[in-house]
Amino acid sequence: MERAYNNRTRSSLKLWQEASKIIAGGVTANVKFFEPYPIFMKKAKGSKLYDVDRNEYIDYCLCFGPLILGHGHPKVVEAIRKQIEEGGTTIYGTPHELEVRMAEKIKKHVPCAKMVRFTNSGLEATLHTIRLARAYTRREKVAKFEGHYHGAHDYVLVSMMPPMETAGPANAPNAVPDSAGLPRFILDNTIVLPFNNLDATEEIIREHKDELAAVILEPVARGFLPPEVEFLRGLREITEKHGIVLIFDEVMTGFRFGLSCAQGYFDVIPDLTALGKILGGGLPAGAFAGRRDLMELVSPVGVKKPWERLFHSGTYNGCPVALAAGLATIEVLEQDGAYDHINWVAEKVKERIRDSFERYGVDVQLVGACSMFQPIFTSKEVRNYRDVARSDSKKRINFDIELVNQGIYVRPNKTYYTSLAHTKDDVDKTLNVVENAAKVLAT
Repeated sequence: MERAYNNRTRSSLKLWQEASKIIAGGVTANVKFFEPYPIFMKKAKGSKLYDVDRNEYIDYCLCFGPLILGHGHPKVVEAIRKQIEEGGTTIYGTPHELEVRMAEKIKKHVPCAKMVRFTNSGLEATLHTIRLARAYTRREKVAKFEGHYHGAHDYVLVSMMPPMETAGPANAPNAVPDSAGLPRFILDNTIVLPFNNLDATEEIIREHKDELAAVILEPVARGFLPPEVEFLRGLREITEKHGIVLIFDEVMTGFRFGLSCAQGYFDVIPDLTALGKILGGGLPAGAFAGRRDLMELVSPVGVKKPWERLFHSGTYNGCPVALAAGLATIEVLEQDGAYDHINWVAEKVKERIRDSFERYGVDVQLVGACSMFQPIFTSKEVRNYRDVARSDSKKRINFDIELVNQGIYVRPNKTYYTSLAHTKDDVDKTLNVVENAAKVLAT
């Protein structure tokens, strides 16, 4: 398997070795690296990626989710071109009309979004929602869920992927650092909660109710682990009862679970939400939005001392080219049947993976909803991070590498995504490759 990978990606190996001399690890984001080395791409179009060795792949990574229309959708490309040509620049450094239009679009579709502010990434969006919650409540502690990812800033780089030997009890997880350089203050002020365990979550929240500014979570953990609806509703009730700001990190689920995002899909409305990925149509963009009384703390209008308002700024916030791409993307998603096709592709692929491994007597769970999912190699029900951590990750990585070797691009051991650009021919080829890969793993 690895020999086949090496034989078809020789130029990627050479480039990675060259990159490693001047770029730490040879990659500009740790998630882009996987063993034995990452593939370097040269071109993309629609549902396809093409690497530096001229291999073609059907893409189910889609830049980790943003490219819900596929690569280079004509309406997105045209919106970018038109904005640059008519605007005469890539960015103004001033307010502009597209900020208003995108904010209106977000308010129209996202239930909690009464007011909006733009950022350059989902990371920035989650950072500002947490700071806003602390400013509003005048409390310092933040609660997050074990196994959930909210970007690479201090308050949330805790217990994202804790080793089982240090994770603590399942109903009262330890705060485990996910990075070097985190101050002890962060661990002392970050409470870790167990996802999909309402009784334990409520007990921990009650214990810290007078200290907690916010509870932040991915409503669908890592984009593929769905919540139990009663768990999500119970979380909404207890946070509301104790005046704790509930934040949905919808960077991954935003506009993937429909135009109203996961909060509309599950009909549970948070106080604040963070958006990113699809919002920029393939360009860097993010936003945070929510209740008016919370969001007005960001406003510079009126007489306020600096410590009485939330500071939020950024040279590239609301970049017109990114918002043009994002608006074009949302307008395509507003068309009848768009989500039906995207979700149909996901269901067909999930069905084939499940059926193929069942034929070969291999236990696998297809975990996810809508157009995001993962095959998890275990016979047990998968409800949270610990269930995934105890699954057969080696088998999963081998399966993913075999898919790559046969022309299906996934980032090994990460979420699969589908797009509007995937055709019936793509699906048919994918189903054949899945069958072949399952056979290779089973023999």
